[in-house]
This record gives sequence, structure tokens and C-alpha cells, in this order.
Amino acid sequence: MIQKSFLFLDGIKDKTEHNIWKQGIDSWDSFMETDRVKGIGKLRKGYYNRQLRKARSELYRLNSEYFLRLPQSEMWRLYGFFRDECVFLDIETSGVEKSDDITVIGLYNGLETKTMIKGINMDFYKLKRELMKYKLIVTFNGSTFDVPFIKKRYPKLLPNIPNFDLRVACSRVGLTGGLKEIERNMGIKRNKVIEKMYGGDVLLLWRMFRASGDDYYLRLLVEYNEDDVFNLKKIADYVYERLCQRVELS
Repeated sequence: MIQKSFLFLDGIKDKTEHNIWKQGIDSWDSFMETDRVKGIGKLRKGYYNRQLRKARSELYRLNSEYFLRLPQSEMWRLYGFFRDECVFLDIETSGVEKSDDITVIGLYNGLETKTMIKGINMDFYKLKRELMKYKLIVTFNGSTFDVPFIKKRYPKLLPNIPNFDLRVACSRVGLTGGLKEIERNMGIKRNKVIEKMYGGDVLLLWRMFRASGDDYYLRLLVEYNEDDVFNLKKIADYVYERLCQRVELS
């Protein structure tokens, strides 16, 4: 989908992009091969050709940072190309006050999950090295919570790569509500104990573990987080295909 996209070009908005598509120009190559594009002057067309050649070069260098110029709501377009170089990320915190911190951070690369827990195996040096492997971060509500929280507490931890926020994308295909509600609507199942839990329960689990030292609470917390990141991939695959279909029909 990214190679059908023109929104990252200077001055191109939704309306102009749709006008380009309606002319049968559905890729960077077809744009550059077309002599004239209605609504775009000759000089600007030449300028866009140069930008597209640059974009193609950066894409095949796997430089996803280049595409941060896309609107945040359109970062989903990168998922198809970077699906094998993305990481699904979710954090749990001790709260949202200035003194609060990350308690659990979970990562899933499509093959395995990795979980780091504060006071047990949380190693931000190793975490940073792990995150540097990826070209795209996939989150649920990450653009308003996870990513800003991490950047505020640990400014140098995250690589400067795009964040595909599933909450934003889900709403565009009629999947609204929180992650649990969307999972239920898609028929995604969890452990029955975990399925009944909500955000506040997760914070309670952390507090119960810290107060008692009982691993039972920690295991539930880790399972909750692992389910979060694991299920993000199922949702991302579904939403990406639906959004691509909508573009094809536009």
C-alpha cells in the first residue's frame, strides 16, 4: 500500500491523492510514467517525480524513518511492506503521574514474545538494542499513551520509526472501543480469568505482587501483557487488509 501512497509528498492532501487514483494512477511507477496528471502542473509533476524516486530508494533501503512525513492516521500504509520488520508493543505502568514508571513492557515480533518486568529483568540497554532491530512499531492507542509515556520517561529508548496505532485504524473499519471489546467482536479468545480483567485490574495485580511477592499475580500480569501484544498482530492483519480494500474501491 505504501507504494500507492502520495500523501507524504509536499502539498498532497486526501482530495488530491484520490484525484490521482481516479485517473488510474495507483503506484509511484505509474505516476512517474504518466506524462500529465490532472490537477498537477508540469513543474510540480517533475518535482514529485524526484520525490518519488527518493522515496523508492529509501523504501528499499528499509529506511522507514523517511515515511514519518505521513500523517499519523496513515501509518497503517507501511504495514504491508514492513510486516516482517515490525514489533508489536504494549506497556503496563504503575500509573500516569510524574513519579510513575513502566512496570511491564511486552514485545512480539510475529514469532516470539519478550517480556521485561521492573525489578526482575528490566534492562533498558538490552531493550534499546532489541527495538533497534525493527522498522515499525505497532500499538493499540500507542500514539496517545505508550509512545508518549516511554519518550517522556526514557527519551532515548525508542528508535525514530513510525508507529502504526491500531486504535486509530480500527475505528476506520468500524471496530470501536477498547482492545478487549475489539477482540471479542473479532472472536479472539483469552484465558477466562484474563478476559474478565480491565486496565485497573492490571494495576491492582502489580500492586498485589509488590505487596505480597506472590508470583501468582505476576504470572497473570505477564499473561495479560503477552495476550495484548500477541493479539495485536491478528488485529493488524485484519485491519490492514480491510483498509487496503477500501482504497481499492475508492
